[in-house]
Amino acid sequence: MEKLKKICKSLISSRITIFMVVALFMFSLLIHRLFVLQIVKGKDYQENYTMLIERTREVAATRGNIYDRNNVLLAYNELAYSITMVDEGNYSSDIQNKVLNETAAKMIQIIEKNGDSIDNEFHIKYKDGTYSYDIEDTQKLRFLADIFGKKTIDLLKFDSKLGFNQATVSAKKMIDYFAGEHKYEISKKYDEAMRYKIIVVRYALSQNFYRKYIPSTIATGVSDETVAAISENSDKLPGVKVEESTIRKYVNSKYFSHLIGYTGKISEDEFSELKKQRNDYKLTDVVGKSGIEKIMETTLQGKKGKENIYVDNLGRVTDIRSFVEADSGNNTYLSIDSDLQMVTYDLLEQEIAGILYSKIQNVKTFTATTEDKIIIPIDDVYFALVNNILKLSDFEKPEASEAEKNIYGVFATKLNENIGWLSQKLFSEQAAKYTELNEEEKSYCDYIYKMLVGESILVSDLVDRTDSTYLAWKSEKISLREFLQHAIAKNWIDITTLNKQKDGYSDSDEIYQSLITKISDLVKKDTQYHKIIYKYMIAKNEITGKNLCLSLFDQDILAYNESDILSLKNGTISAYDFIKEKIRKLEITPANLALDPCSGSCVITNPQTGELLACVSYPGYDSNKLANGVDAKYFASLNSDQSNPQFNYATQQVTAPGSTFKMVTTAAGLSENVISTAEKIKDLGKFIKVDNEPTCWIYPQGTHGEINISEALRDSCNYFFYEVGYRLATKNGLYNDQYGIERITKYAKEFGFGEKSGIEIPESAPKIATEFPVMAAIGQSNNAYSTVQLSRYITSIANNGKVYNLTLLDKTTSGKDTLLKDYAPVLKHELSFLTPDSWNAIHSGLRMVVEKLATFNTVVTPVAGKTGTAQEDKTRPSHALFVGYAPLDQPTFSIATRIAFGYTSGNAAEVSALITKYFFKEADRSTLVTGEAGVTAGTTVHD
Repeated sequence: MEKLKKICKSLISSRITIFMVVALFMFSLLIHRLFVLQIVKGKDYQENYTMLIERTREVAATRGNIYDRNNVLLAYNELAYSITMVDEGNYSSDIQNKVLNETAAKMIQIIEKNGDSIDNEFHIKYKDGTYSYDIEDTQKLRFLADIFGKKTIDLLKFDSKLGFNQATVSAKKMIDYFAGEHKYEISKKYDEAMRYKIIVVRYALSQNFYRKYIPSTIATGVSDETVAAISENSDKLPGVKVEESTIRKYVNSKYFSHLIGYTGKISEDEFSELKKQRNDYKLTDVVGKSGIEKIMETTLQGKKGKENIYVDNLGRVTDIRSFVEADSGNNTYLSIDSDLQMVTYDLLEQEIAGILYSKIQNVKTFTATTEDKIIIPIDDVYFALVNNILKLSDFEKPEASEAEKNIYGVFATKLNENIGWLSQKLFSEQAAKYTELNEEEKSYCDYIYKMLVGESILVSDLVDRTDSTYLAWKSEKISLREFLQHAIAKNWIDITTLNKQKDGYSDSDEIYQSLITKISDLVKKDTQYHKIIYKYMIAKNEITGKNLCLSLFDQDILAYNESDILSLKNGTISAYDFIKEKIRKLEITPANLALDPCSGSCVITNPQTGELLACVSYPGYDSNKLANGVDAKYFASLNSDQSNPQFNYATQQVTAPGSTFKMVTTAAGLSENVISTAEKIKDLGKFIKVDNEPTCWIYPQGTHGEINISEALRDSCNYFFYEVGYRLATKNGLYNDQYGIERITKYAKEFGFGEKSGIEIPESAPKIATEFPVMAAIGQSNNAYSTVQLSRYITSIANNGKVYNLTLLDKTTSGKDTLLKDYAPVLKHELSFLTPDSWNAIHSGLRMVVEKLATFNTVVTPVAGKTGTAQEDKTRPSHALFVGYAPLDQPTFSIATRIAFGYTSGNAAEVSALITKYFFKEADRSTLVTGEAGVTAGTTVHD
């Protein structure tokens, strides 16, 4: 025991023992603390760690619907799935770009594998290996300023670090910038197309700035297959999710595309403007981009809801605290009758196809002596297939058909020869002067010059237009080589766009050689340059019409038809006959070919109320492919489409009205007492009172003799209206051009030609003639009006002088169908200067016009109207116009029709007659809309 006591006493008194006790005590405290933190209060501390930030997230509102005047639904919302992506920011800065790029690439591959595509709001587009901006001028500069972090476009400047001017940088250089070390650091393992798509996705992510908890929509309205594939691969796609959303849908969209428009992601400019009207707009909103969708944006746009959420330090949503439901937008009703709109569109297409069908001939070339004798050589049609329909890039694909490979084989050989020719004849020391080149060679030369300007290699702003060498080039006295060498010496060439940097050049000869190399590289992949080569290969029969026609089947432009294919291959049917037949059946449309004519417009109103019943522009486009995220391929095809389907021919195309203007001259002459309803004027054929000595259309075959106003309208006698125009320009016995123009202008304004029609969508301003009153009197000189302006004009004639401001709108209602606002055409003014006798003379003359037109023989309802043929270009057909109204005694229908480059007004009158029959229920849709070209088109009417 004594021994144990001594040992215990020794241990107690030992420093080691004391240390061990203290250590044990401290360890016990640590264990206790860990137990409290991890077990007792672990949940509380976890919540306190993650629920650090409270945020408010908006809940999108459902957009209001759009209907026609008869409650027919035209635009609505449909439940759909979208693919979204969030930059979670979970990675170090040195690998963040790599992770985002790889995630984007995997996501894109899955989306496209299942037949869907990513949304593309990026303002640089990619097609066939080339890049281009889809915006211009200030919009483009604003886009670039945002990218480079500049508050205003004035701050854009030359960046020595990047080696380009921020304001004039080419689209290609911008893509290189985005892909490079200064931006997204995209690996070169991706091909050019994938690199571009990754940039599109990264750009979309960047639009949310630092709000990482808000997802960016990458693809809208995706298929169930895409949803399943994304969900299955979620572990490999950090930040990528499938979300429910709504997409905007348009019924029969091509018929209403120019009126209704489409929606898309809000731009900076739109945001700034809409924010002034409502303070709840955000930079992530979807808004109306054109048409009624844009005009009625604040009406259609609902009131957002909101939810309060908690996000952790990584931006991940951890809880929803509260939720306020969104309010749907209000509905908009148009004044348009959708059935009338669609039938009118279809009849216009049939008529235009009929004109084409009648004018195509099996000849290679043709030189017209007059515009009404112009025909369409079959080679022009074959080239139209290349120029506007076929995808040239498909010709060189491994899976290309035999016909496509044959075409590409010939083309590839020709392209190599062409590049050799450039070196030998265009850029060598023995380069030919421009005047020494043949037509084909001049075409290549001209395009190369335009290409250099378009690529900002030849900087247009630096070129001295007074420079003698420049003037010599423009007057075709020197070679392109001589001009380019001079441009290098004058520093008009931006050498940073070439293959070497500035410090890499030793002299101007080396710069020139580098420029030639650059040109060769560009023409190898420039589709427009290739089309010039194709044009001349077709002319030389180096490419056959048969192979081009077969390619239409290979590229699914025409539905597979074994009989047609065999007939083409074995020669049972010629390519010429095949093309004609497909045009006749509207399997190839005028819009597809984009030849003259390929467009038309028609506007219909009720003269008693001024209501707009139809406003048709042909061709239309599928607005469903532009809403909900732009289909990049489709958008690119629209931009390159030679028929210009996004252009509203009813409201934006202005041309001379031709003889349809003669009622203005009639009203002016009667009101100014230079002519009476009873007076007759003798048509002498040639009007010799003015220097240009214009002739009547009937001269020299004959004249109209002595005729009064009504008869002059009936016969569209130019001589009669030359005389009225001359008298309007005569003051105190002296002829005065300006005086005549002032008097014509006064009455043109009375009929509404002094301003736009009032229609809500974009409309070109009218132009009343400012010179040559004698020619202005017959609708020539520089008179220029849109179809909708001609519609308001003929409506005012139909109702004896009521000039309305037109509107596309009928009413707006709440989601519960409560009337919010009733719209109606506003009566601008009434014409008071015409007597009942004057009106009767006008109506009588217009009735006689229609009675002379064979195309109206089968129309039971009495119609009055006026034809017009307006020449714009002697190398192209004249425009065809018709304006009219019915029934004669109490008109409830007025129509204005224009077929651009439609040869003769008889064609516009013919389609107007069919539309009239439909409106008055004299024939139904199934009888009129046959789905085939109007084979009776081509009736010549002289006016």
